[in-house]
Amino acid sequence: MSKALTVILLLAMLIQVLKPLNLPGLRHRRDFWKIAVFAIAVMMVTILIRP
Repeated sequence: MSKALTVILLLAMLIQVLKPLNLPGLRHRRDFWKIAVFAIAVMMVTILIRP
C-alpha cells in the first residue's frame, strides 16, 4: 500500500509542475513542494503505525 501511495503522490507532484491542480493551496506550479511535505508526513505516520 505504501508503494502505491508513493507512486500516486509522485504523479501528483509531476502533474502539479506541468499543470497546476487549482486546489486551495495548490494554485501555482511552485506549490509542488507542499505535496512532497504531505507525502513525507504520511510516510512517517505509516512507519509509526506499523508494528
